[in-house]
Amino acid sequence: MTAIFFVNISCCLRYNWTIWSCKKMGMLSVCLLNINSWLQNHLIPCPFKKLTGIDCPGCGFQRSILALIKGNLSESLHLYPAAIPFIITALFVAFAAKFKVDKKDLIKKTLYMITGSIIMISYIYKIYHLYA
Repeated sequence: MTAIFFVNISCCLRYNWTIWSCKKMGMLSVCLLNINSWLQNHLIPCPFKKLTGIDCPGCGFQRSILALIKGNLSESLHLYPAAIPFIITALFVAFAAKFKVDKKDLIKKTLYMITGSIIMISYIYKIYHLYA
């Protein structure tokens, strides 16, 4: 926890920001760590897996997001490969709805297809290797 605070202070000093900004960034890092630990203890269980004992196509998404919050990209990709494309798609859809960027919805449809394909391919791969 203190290591992140010192990294933020060194980043602030490199760009000649004020000490007040450094304290705010340090507090933000501490808050993110507290949120991350709270989220780890309050993960929502998968009802599909609870009923059937088989992973659903969304299993691993919460843990993948937690790994992204921690900054561990490789673990995030290992847990749920579609997490980053899903976030990019969600952000673009929100951006396009606000600013009317994609008039014919071509980019949204493409992002949906890419994200859906990654979800299904990774799910088939996981089920094949888990139960084969």
